[in-house]
Amino acid sequence: MNKPVIAITMGDPAGVGPEICLRALREPGVLESCIPVIFGDVEVLRQCAEKLDLPRDVAILSLEDASSGNQPDSPSIVQVPSLDHLNFQPGTVSANTGKASFDYIQKAIDAALAGKVAAVTTAPINKEALHQAKIPFPGHTEMFAARAGSDRWCMMQYSKEITCTFVTVHVGYAEVPGLLTKERILEVIELSAENLERIRKRKAKVVVCGLNPHAGEHGLFGNREEENIIIPAIESAREKGIDVEGPLPPDTAFLPWKRESTDVFVCMYHDQGHIPVKALAFDNAVNTTLGLPIIRTSVDHGTALDIAWQGKANPSSLYSAIHLAVDLSRG
Repeated sequence: MNKPVIAITMGDPAGVGPEICLRALREPGVLESCIPVIFGDVEVLRQCAEKLDLPRDVAILSLEDASSGNQPDSPSIVQVPSLDHLNFQPGTVSANTGKASFDYIQKAIDAALAGKVAAVTTAPINKEALHQAKIPFPGHTEMFAARAGSDRWCMMQYSKEITCTFVTVHVGYAEVPGLLTKERILEVIELSAENLERIRKRKAKVVVCGLNPHAGEHGLFGNREEENIIIPAIESAREKGIDVEGPLPPDTAFLPWKRESTDVFVCMYHDQGHIPVKALAFDNAVNTTLGLPIIRTSVDHGTALDIAWQGKANPSSLYSAIHLAVDLSRG
């Protein structure tokens, strides 16, 4: 079986992205499963490799090479000229690195949409740096959905221990209730069931979390979001043949016995699902965007500027993200 070519975006140059990408180029498990191609900055990777005594003897491709008809047949780096090296400092937030990380992503998406790579795996970006660069997206998920022209999508945090999908993501708590609709919740339930069945090769068990404490306690808490919005979405999902339960109180939904019988938890907002995922699977959870015409997976951690370029970064989440991208690319 031919190995799929997986584009790996380098992430924010000032963070741990360059280090974990360099390690991926030499990881036996990664090399056995795919051909990794880093979309980033050759000079940054060279400097990081020298500082940490990491090898970097791989092919260097231009953007023109990457867009040609021939796919890479060995680990490679695609040079994306964006970063201003004179104003670059590892471990420091800046508009310079925010703009560069955005450009790496856009070029990798271009390659995926053109069929030049089988999937895109992303190293971490820094939201503050993106904001300073006036990039109009709060994170990867929104970038990919907009660039791929998807109007039906959601974020999924996947691991063997726990998997969560999200009705809302990068918004403040005060905004969440106003963004909840029966249609949006049903959409996320459907995407969750479809993709977990694809991964697990069997019918998926979906659990939906409530919004309010005790899932509203029959209207005692909140504004009856459970009764008016969440329950109707669940009922519609059941009518479509989806094995779905809920809404469950969020404080007990993730107990060990419930996780054992659940393939995916549908969460109403960011921290409702991210807290249990990161508590249980911080080093191996994978962030992926469902509903895109291309495959996208990502690490489930940030840029870790405090340990950037120090040889302390754990690459396990990146390896897991690459392996999931390979699995999804093979159907």
